[in-house]
Amino acid sequence: MTSVWSSPDRPAYPHHALAVVLQVRSARLHVMLWRRAAEPFAGAWALPGGPLLADETLGASVARQLASKVEVRQLAHLEQLETRSDPSRDPRGRTVATAYLGLIPSDLDPVLPEDTTWHPVDALPVTAFDHGSVVGSALARLRAKLSYTNVGFALAPPTFTIAELREVYVAALGYEVTATNLQRVLLRRGVLAATGEHTASGRAGGRPAMLYRFASPTLEVTDPFAVLRPPTERPGRAGGSVS
Repeated sequence: MTSVWSSPDRPAYPHHALAVVLQVRSARLHVMLWRRAAEPFAGAWALPGGPLLADETLGASVARQLASKVEVRQLAHLEQLETRSDPSRDPRGRTVATAYLGLIPSDLDPVLPEDTTWHPVDALPVTAFDHGSVVGSALARLRAKLSYTNVGFALAPPTFTIAELREVYVAALGYEVTATNLQRVLLRRGVLAATGEHTASGRAGGRPAMLYRFASPTLEVTDPFAVLRPPTERPGRAGGSVS
């Protein structure tokens, strides 16, 4: 069936949905990629995704594409990221792609297909199409939202110590932050809530650490003007700051 929107002067182009799925694993931020077996870019690594069907929305399409790689219910957060429309991004012909950002909590270990694995975002392999650049856009979005929203809930386990939460933030931000500063700011904004429970004492003894959780399991803007800053170069200043 010919679309009324398609003509020789105004052709219709394929539209793909892509997913940038991020997770903190072993104290490093990783992205889920799969190895392409066919040309173009055979052997290169790509983001999960595929063509939008005629009867589905972009949200339904990205969920369908992800379902072939990971249990979708394990994603704690999914949002639309950006649309790429460079005519030369696909050597087979013009293809428009809309990317989504998905986050998985650090305590989960999803079962992945044989052609799919996790890669540290700071050591990406050779990627297909413009997918490496799309990962960069996802990192910028995540790091910005860690400043002014509670999106950390989608990366952290259900309960955690402040030291464990700091490890998640450091991995996601790509620079050091102090546990004391992180705790002060997130408690002031009402992002964290104490569970009333503590960790068990270790073999070396020591004071048990308080366990916290995120106050809300859904995305909220907590401070629209806040900025998480990397460490300064001045002597005596260690760890990132939050304002």
